[in-house]
Amino acid sequence: MDCAECVRHVQKALSDVPGVKKVEVFLVSEKAILQLDQPGFDMDAAKRAVADAGYAISGENHEEFSERPEANLSRQVGWFTALIFVTILFVIIVGEWLGLFDELTERVPPFIGLFLVIAAGYPIFRNVARATWHRQIISHSLMTLGVVAALLVGEWVTALIVVFFMRIGDYIERYTTEQARQAIRSLSSLTPQTARVVSNGIEAEVQIASVSTGDLVVIRPGESIPVDGEVISGFAAIDQSAITGESMPVDVGPGAHVFAATIAYGGSIQVHTLHVGTESTFGRIIKLVEEAEANRAEVQRFADKFSTYLLPLVLFIAIMTFLINGDPLAVAAVLVVACSCAIALATPIAMLASIGSGAKKGLLFKGGKYVELLDKAEILLIDKTGTITLGQPRVTNVVGLNGMTESQVLSMAASVEKYSEHPIARAVRAETRTRGLNLHEPVHFAAIPGFGVKAEVAGRQVRIGSDRLINIGQLTELVDLRKEGKTLVFVEVDGTVAGFLAVVDELREEVPIALDELRELGMSRIEILSGDNEQATAAIANRLKLPYRANLLPEDKISIVRSYQKEGFLVVMIGDGVNDAPALAQADVGVAMGAAGTDIALDAAHVALMRDDWRLVPDLFRISHRTMRVVRMNLGFTAIYNIIGLTLAAFGILPPVLAAAAQSLPDLGILANSSRLMRD
Repeated sequence: MDCAECVRHVQKALSDVPGVKKVEVFLVSEKAILQLDQPGFDMDAAKRAVADAGYAISGENHEEFSERPEANLSRQVGWFTALIFVTILFVIIVGEWLGLFDELTERVPPFIGLFLVIAAGYPIFRNVARATWHRQIISHSLMTLGVVAALLVGEWVTALIVVFFMRIGDYIERYTTEQARQAIRSLSSLTPQTARVVSNGIEAEVQIASVSTGDLVVIRPGESIPVDGEVISGFAAIDQSAITGESMPVDVGPGAHVFAATIAYGGSIQVHTLHVGTESTFGRIIKLVEEAEANRAEVQRFADKFSTYLLPLVLFIAIMTFLINGDPLAVAAVLVVACSCAIALATPIAMLASIGSGAKKGLLFKGGKYVELLDKAEILLIDKTGTITLGQPRVTNVVGLNGMTESQVLSMAASVEKYSEHPIARAVRAETRTRGLNLHEPVHFAAIPGFGVKAEVAGRQVRIGSDRLINIGQLTELVDLRKEGKTLVFVEVDGTVAGFLAVVDELREEVPIALDELRELGMSRIEILSGDNEQATAAIANRLKLPYRANLLPEDKISIVRSYQKEGFLVVMIGDGVNDAPALAQADVGVAMGAAGTDIALDAAHVALMRDDWRLVPDLFRISHRTMRVVRMNLGFTAIYNIIGLTLAAFGILPPVLAAAAQSLPDLGILANSSRLMRD
């Protein structure tokens, strides 16, 4: 595809195929995503529709993000050839400008000149002819008209030079889009292609496609881990930078979870496979980054729409130019100089560069739409537990009431929470292990959203939760613990209050610095939303000098987000991605902390931070601001360039030869400007 018009033609062709509910077609990645509304979809029908529209689909075994050595060689040869052409054409242009070759070109028969033009531009002319047959106008259609105009007045040398610059322009556009995808391609290259699987005591190296859930995989020192899984034996230091962006290795041993595409150092480990391939955390990251182009920014939609109107506008200017001054060469220059492709590429090039490089740092954007919204965001709402606190609470007090001992209260609470992954549940279980207490198997476990949990333990009905679920009264000890900023968890057994536990969760040490950086970046309205009690929330909020709301249910958080949105504000919500999933989904931009290995966080959030590090939050906004500055510069540059070029061409100041040379420069400008995002 050459331009936004091509995208529109392919999208229309695919949308008419039976069973297709929605179509997204992307210029930069040359990809289409189909949403279907019926089973048994006929893929051959979709391919025929694309072919009938004048386009082609890559082969079934096409590897979009892997590059063969011969492809690199082909590009090098192509650029070497292009360099020779540029050198020769520069000599020809100067000679043509000064009239040095007039006598020579006059001796060449016109049919030979015509043959040279057709031979040099055959791939372009073929695409234009195919598009014209389907009643379509693409960017090369106007340039081809410019070539025809030059031929009609006998300027075959001019036509030939224009064709050569069209071909060089194609090389530049392809190179520009390839560079934008380089960050994504380098991510994909981290995926190991083989794994050492142990079966019946025999170790064998197999292709990753042959590995299944439950297989035992061996990873030796220095090797990349091929699967997500649990360490069964051995110890190693794991470089998780491919997932979290964190350069410091993490020590793992039996019971620890590891991720595909991370690297083991200093030891050999055996891993029980839980997820493999596209189902692994890394596979899902790659898939989400590849599909990020589907969530296009509004500025990109505007650019796409503008580029579709540019071609008819240029055609109108060319007609008016001919009617006013009657100069065919001026008409040819107008048709050649327009840069519709540059406008279409200005936004996605920058977005793909930022999304790809962000993923390498552990910042996962689900589309350019959210990069743009972060740049405009006015309100930042933050969950407390597990977000600005460490999410690793510890039990500090256990109190038994109504004849229950501390050990009984703790054992009952831990038994109900035996399989829960909530941070407080983990803290309760950790305290039982410290005290050497035994746990019972919970029966009929059920969550009470926003209040607590319940289950049957050793034949007794047990409920655990906040004072909204269990009313314990106003004990002096409760007031003192709450003043200390502790979270209280109440336990009820067979309808009688059995006691309570006090839990404390420490503030992340990097949060105050990160909040100061956010304020410097222009985020002045920041608020804490918490389901915790008033005193515990106030203790944290006062340290950070932030307003807060406490005792919130999940639906309360959603209501707060909606109320700000109704006032016209763009809202960013940061949470742990589990209990905050509804609010994250409701926010204009939902940001999940520590999403590595957490399916619900990757699904619910619009942006995922792959490690629990608040230093990444200011980076999100910096990337957003920087990206949108580059996008605005790209669009402004191409718009001004088109205005100046069309004006000079229409007045006959810019000849077709120089117009052809100038036509490719905006692509280089966009690449040079956007490449700054690739390096950051």
